[in-house]
Amino acid sequence: MKLLPTLQLCFFLVLGLALLTSCSESQEASPAVVQENQNDQSMANVGEITINPFFEESPLYLNYPPFDRIENSHYLPAFERGMEEQLAQLSEIVNQASAPTFENTIIPLELSGQLLSRVATVFFSMSGAHTNEGIRELEQELAPQLAAHNDKILLNPALFERINVLQEQREELQLDAQSLRLLEQYHVDYVRAGAALTSQQQDQMRETNREIAVLQTQYRQNILSEVNDLAIVVDSREELTGMSEALITAAQNEAESRELSGKFVIPLLNTSGQPSLASLQNRALRERIHTTSLSRGSRGGEFDNRQILSDVLRLRAERAQLLGYSSHAEYTLEDTTAGLVEAVNQRLAQLAPAAVANARVEAADLQKMIEDDGLDFEPKAWDWPFYSEKLRVARYQFDESQLQPYLEIDNVLRRGVFFAAEKLYGITFSERFDLPVYQEDVRVFEVFDNDGETLALFLMDPYARSTKRGGAWMNSYVSQNAMLGTTPIVANHLNITQPQTGDATLLTFDEVTTMFHEFGHALHGMFSSVEYPYFSGTSVPRDFVEYPSQVNEMWATWPEILENYAVHFQTGEQMPLELLDKVLATQKFNQGFATTEYLAASILDQALHQLSPEQIPSAGEMVEFENKALMGAGIALDTVPPRYRSTYFSHIMGGYSAGYYSYIWSEVLDADSVEWFKENGGLLRENGDHFRQTLLSRGGSEEAMSLFRTFRGRDANIAPLLERRGLN
Repeated sequence: MKLLPTLQLCFFLVLGLALLTSCSESQEASPAVVQENQNDQSMANVGEITINPFFEESPLYLNYPPFDRIENSHYLPAFERGMEEQLAQLSEIVNQASAPTFENTIIPLELSGQLLSRVATVFFSMSGAHTNEGIRELEQELAPQLAAHNDKILLNPALFERINVLQEQREELQLDAQSLRLLEQYHVDYVRAGAALTSQQQDQMRETNREIAVLQTQYRQNILSEVNDLAIVVDSREELTGMSEALITAAQNEAESRELSGKFVIPLLNTSGQPSLASLQNRALRERIHTTSLSRGSRGGEFDNRQILSDVLRLRAERAQLLGYSSHAEYTLEDTTAGLVEAVNQRLAQLAPAAVANARVEAADLQKMIEDDGLDFEPKAWDWPFYSEKLRVARYQFDESQLQPYLEIDNVLRRGVFFAAEKLYGITFSERFDLPVYQEDVRVFEVFDNDGETLALFLMDPYARSTKRGGAWMNSYVSQNAMLGTTPIVANHLNITQPQTGDATLLTFDEVTTMFHEFGHALHGMFSSVEYPYFSGTSVPRDFVEYPSQVNEMWATWPEILENYAVHFQTGEQMPLELLDKVLATQKFNQGFATTEYLAASILDQALHQLSPEQIPSAGEMVEFENKALMGAGIALDTVPPRYRSTYFSHIMGGYSAGYYSYIWSEVLDADSVEWFKENGGLLRENGDHFRQTLLSRGGSEEAMSLFRTFRGRDANIAPLLERRGLN
């Protein structure tokens, strides 16, 4: 999963599209008061100002964050000064005597808040990638402050009046296309944030935003706390029979880090299903892991998320109605390529029956395998990964353990992910060791364009740890834009289990695919070539942002790429051709399960967000509501739980509320684009250049589907997706 550039954080926070899910109330000061306060602070705290690394642009290469100088104590002063500075900058805009113009209103608005952006970028990146108790406490403190700050911008009547005047005059302003789009987007953002509401309604909006910000922070922190609290403790090595030696060692090391010597600890990942279920022979342990995973956030205790979720859903629904929408889903989807609730419901309903039918066929195959083993039970959810892996071995004569020696992490990164980008786009990579990192396993690469000029810096953060949230994502530390002349600095974050010191990191094929996927987001950020910060990189609708990253997954199985990176980590020998063929032959295997679990989560997300305030389930009704929603959609299978249940569904507390459908929506574009590459010769520079020039470089500077049509030459065809997932 991608995070929006924080240069835009103030304008997207209230819409739920930015990394910031929290924010704090402070009195708005006039420019004179702000300057006086800063002068006082300068006199009193000269030492602090000179050492706080956020107060000035980073002196490091391309303004790379000075991680080695950043301490927890730097964040709050930088946030406070950043908010003051931005409010002073906006006061200058609204207090000027001149009539509004694009140059004296939109341009300074676009340039405002750079200090706030610097600190927020690093702080919220660390809150996800490498948190600590100080950051967690500060998140809660900042939540209402930043929400209030956001409202002071988006609900500023004088500022909105200037934007509104320009919007009404836009046809006479003779703006170029990108500038006109910027003006129109600002107007849309302000209206959708409530700038056109009455004063009383805006007061209600402010309080609602404050409450949501606080609750979302609590929900997200509870998820990480639950994962750490509910890690599975296993007493004996015998219970782990079937797991690889590397994973057993990792479980032993995890236990020792928790002072549980002699035991083994299996951490939970963020999804409902857990990877260990595919190999563990102990059925009772599989059941314990699975039921524990599904209990997260709904088992009572201090980390229970049911009441928080109910409150957030109600507040979102109330906010949507205040803005004139029937539900939060209607409000959210208006600003996407889907556009309408009905369009999303139709797409999900179109795919669900075929997915469920395929899952039932797959379940019957598993049942037969269980019976062939002489056992007498029906497969449960905790059995599916184990027996589907056995079925894959039987059907294709190979298992994951045969692949892994050929999927060493550095080979996959350099000879796979990077190699594909080199062949397709002509870019090259050089690792740098002179730039500081926030955690010892993080790697930094300088990326050079096909003309030899520096294109970007790329950070790779591959390993899971207790200080890191689950899943995989990309974020930007610095986003490209011509206005400020900035060069992108982007990062990928994964959650791969780290082996014992000295051992090779051998990936599963799912992890390989994830690495290619996240690097697709990184390319979207690195290739950005836009004028304004607002449009930089991945600043596109939520149901479009996954599209380029999903396209990049195709190269993981492209024969020329696969042959290059799939080499034995010890001998360097290529993966045998017959094993390569088997990998490719399994692409549709278990797609009924995979599609059903994904669609179930998407349908659940929509069901929760298409409600009016009066319909929101209470904390005690939440689990039953889930069951009824899935039953009503015809996608409730005991053997296939939703990929996420609502109490640990991180996506819907950030940018994917009423938006988890985006992956399948984007996959329609992705599958059709893969067909275009195949039709045009595949891994060719001219194909990469066309994709880069028509789409990847354009960010949000044009309407998303217009970009797709320019690239593809027509509207999208759903047939390639149905073929890929076996839904035709």
